[in-house]
Amino acid sequence: MCYSAQIEAAYTKFVRKFGAVLDKKAFAKMWLRDEGKERRPKTPRALDLSFLASDDPDVAGIAQEIRQWDAEDIAQLETELFRQAKRLADAERKLATKPTKTAENEKRIAGNKIEQIKGRIADLKRSRPEAKDSRMFPGYYCPVLVSEGGRLVVKPMRYQCRLAGKPAFYDTKFPGTYNARRDSLEKFWAPAFGRTHGLIVADRFYEHVEIDGENRVLEFVPRTGEQMLIACLWSHWTDPKGQEPDLLSFAAVTDDPEPEVAAAGHDRTIINIKPEHVDAWLNPDPANLQALYAIFDDKRHPYYEHRIAA
Repeated sequence: MCYSAQIEAAYTKFVRKFGAVLDKKAFAKMWLRDEGKERRPKTPRALDLSFLASDDPDVAGIAQEIRQWDAEDIAQLETELFRQAKRLADAERKLATKPTKTAENEKRIAGNKIEQIKGRIADLKRSRPEAKDSRMFPGYYCPVLVSEGGRLVVKPMRYQCRLAGKPAFYDTKFPGTYNARRDSLEKFWAPAFGRTHGLIVADRFYEHVEIDGENRVLEFVPRTGEQMLIACLWSHWTDPKGQEPDLLSFAAVTDDPEPEVAAAGHDRTIINIKPEHVDAWLNPDPANLQALYAIFDDKRHPYYEHRIAA
């Protein structure tokens, strides 16, 4: 399964690449703070930064919401930083008078947490994106390209698909629903396959692989250096009781592994479609599923080089 990917998260690049329009209302609603949200939505930091750097007056409200989330997060982190600094000082005083394993352990944990918190605060304060800012994981909201009313639109969707009509507890009952296996598209994924298709753009993807008895993360990158066009299914979920907010979510479609991916120890590979198939994929005919399988069979095979991820 593709558990993570480094995607094209800057919405401006996404829009330019495909001549798409941005669903500004959907992005604004995602970050809106007056819907009883206790936590900010998880997003690749590069997505946040693309709005913060935008000079488009139509997204100024979105940028302001992000700044407020950032300010609250920084305040909470600084409070925790103070608490851990006190914890570290207490441990060092104990070690100075009577060294114990407990005090040594407290010092180590506090020191590690302090460094982590400082790093997180620095990430929230900087304005220049770094490579790590484009990583998405299950539960993150990412820009997804869809076709809507004859035009290409970029919408924010959660990377773990909850199909319309399914109960909310499916998120925990089926935690692997961030990927849609090709052999289950006409089964579990039938409500979306042939109906609601999307696309994400990614530079690399990551997989968990067992190496010498240890679980390691491998990074796979197309040798060609070209960006991958990853086929996705998506769904618009609504709560029949009207108690939970609507949810747009997606899953990446996976197929049998490319030979080099299999040799590296993984059993699935994302479907990287050819640019000439984008329109047909995003505008499917539910009465002609074979045409969609033909797109899969004609997918790109760039050879995915791999290395152990840092």
